Amino acid sequence: MRCGTVLVAALCLLAACSKNKNPEQPAKLTSLKATLHVRHIWSASVSDRGAKRLRLGLGLAVDGSRVFASGHRGAVAAFDLGTGHRLWRTNTKLPLGGGPAARGNMVVVGASDGHVVALNAADGKTLWTVLINGAVISAPAISDNVIAVRSVDGKLRGLSPTDGHELWEAEQDVPSLSVRGTSSPVIVGDLIICGFDNGKVLAVNAGDGSQVWLATVAAPHGRTEIQRLADVDGPVNVSGKDVYAVGYHGNVTMLALDSGQTWWSHEASSYRALTVSNGVVYMSTADGQIVALNPSNGAVIWRQPALKYRGLTAVAVDDDAVVVADFQGYVHFLDKRTGAFIARERDGRLRISNQPIAEGNEVVVINDGGRINAYRTSPTT
Repeated sequence: MRCGTVLVAALCLLAACSKNKNPEQPAKLTSLKATLHVRHIWSASVSDRGAKRLRLGLGLAVDGSRVFASGHRGAVAAFDLGTGHRLWRTNTKLPLGGGPAARGNMVVVGASDGHVVALNAADGKTLWTVLINGAVISAPAISDNVIAVRSVDGKLRGLSPTDGHELWEAEQDVPSLSVRGTSSPVIVGDLIICGFDNGKVLAVNAGDGSQVWLATVAAPHGRTEIQRLADVDGPVNVSGKDVYAVGYHGNVTMLALDSGQTWWSHEASSYRALTVSNGVVYMSTADGQIVALNPSNGAVIWRQPALKYRGLTAVAVDDDAVVVADFQGYVHFLDKRTGAFIARERDGRLRISNQPIAEGNEVVVINDGGRINAYRTSPTT
């Protein structure tokens, strides 16, 4: 109960702070000449009519040729990636808040009331349901031997893929005030890596949950609780033997996968996931800038500031562009080399909070009302 009170208090304080400080106005979009052809190929929906749009961790998951999505009122659905044809739809009748995660024959979602549900990826039938003591508002992670679930009470749990029973539990302290959201765990070999609200990234053994290493990405500092927010809310990104993480009011950091040793760290603030693609690290900052970094030393390759304060999603990268969406439903396409705008589409008028999914030259987005749109990109001739 205490954790829920903390989150509600955090939301109220942040809202009050925003009103008192008269935050910056979102940047106005300017016209552009498209140099990338973007074609809308299909639409679908997991819309929950009348449901509150809480902008929790209900994004998209792609596994092979299927796209999985879930809605706040309990709907989970699978669609064909190429055509948008709905393959199945299941109503869990739960207040879903995290997921879906998909791997092989399993889809897993979490709920804000603490339920975790596993579904058969082929037909949507329920495999098992368990109740944990903590709200789930980020996507779980799935491997053959364990399902990793992060809850808002600062706990990372390992569940059995067979029946959902708890295998182990790891924990980090929860600050009295934190940003709304939790980091999704990432499974790499025998490690499970996850960010926490205290600004730390924890790596545990996937078999028993024992700590392998703990690294500080964003150390709390400042005189007020607002200034001391240091959450690592976006999932880490693992590329080879390197781990990339970023914190709110903290740093963007490269860590060693085996030890958690910091190789480089630069001041930055973001509550979104980092994306690593073709030797470049991409980041959307808390104030709405898109930044491309050199992964070996963190040096800035380019910076695009024209979307400031537009509530950007995390960045995706397809074959042709860097892709990011905003609070007015716009999907922006940027040149990978320079960060210049090369195309723009509008996905309705509702906010897009969750990261677009990019597969080859296809981009799929879901807005906060549960509407899904897919696009195909190609260079103009």
